[in-house]
Amino acid sequence: MVSTPLPTITSGAALCDQAAPGSPIDVTIPDDTIMQPGQPFTKTWRLLNAGTCTWTSEYALVWFSGEQMGAPLAIPLSGEVAPGQMVDLSVDMVAPETPGKYQSNWKLRNAKGVLFGIGPNAASAFWVRIEVVPSVTPTPSSTLPVSVTPTITPTPSTYISGSVTLNLNDQLDLDTNHINSGGEDLTFVLGDQVHLLDPIGGAAMAIFGESQPTLVECQSITLSTDPLAIEDRLPVGTYLCYRTNMALPGWARVSAFDAEAHSLSLEITTWSLP
Repeated sequence: MVSTPLPTITSGAALCDQAAPGSPIDVTIPDDTIMQPGQPFTKTWRLLNAGTCTWTSEYALVWFSGEQMGAPLAIPLSGEVAPGQMVDLSVDMVAPETPGKYQSNWKLRNAKGVLFGIGPNAASAFWVRIEVVPSVTPTPSSTLPVSVTPTITPTPSTYISGSVTLNLNDQLDLDTNHINSGGEDLTFVLGDQVHLLDPIGGAAMAIFGESQPTLVECQSITLSTDPLAIEDRLPVGTYLCYRTNMALPGWARVSAFDAEAHSLSLEITTWSLP
């Protein structure tokens, strides 16, 4: 059976229907919450109506991609949400039985069936990400030798990589390595006497150090949406871990910085998720 894809929001409609992360966006179940196999949980997001149209009960929270984890495909909103108003939206889910990392991506749907989300052009999904760990069960003691099978860590696949130079007020899309093209994740701006690298559109980042991080290390580090002062905290050679507004992990390295010319050069690698 061939399914007809749902319409997505257009730039003309973006002023009407668009959302922004609330404060905080993750009311429950922060990223990488540890779960037991089959554990039920309720995920709650806090969203801001950043458009000009009121969300009504004809609008719905809908599963967009990733793992559905036992959730319904759509949940109608319980009431009206006026422009500028925040709302908490919840969905009941169940952790998968198989250990691993799982992510479920969600968007909103308006009364005409058009999907919209957060970030520039209302194009980005919001998500819940958990890690299911094996249940611990007691095992009887034994004097028999135990064979240990080594764990093989698969090599992560690269989604996009390359180098880029940002000038003042440029915005970078870490999913495409394009500047000022829509759907950006980072912006390079001048703050209070210092230059800032600022995550936008639902992206997040954190300083890693002077060595290149692995996928596991970038997925384990605590990320933030706070801007970083380049002069104070990001000397040339520093590595960052990030998560794009499309929920892809990656790293960036400061390869050059010229404060007088207001330019910043980065090397980036964004990984694919299985």
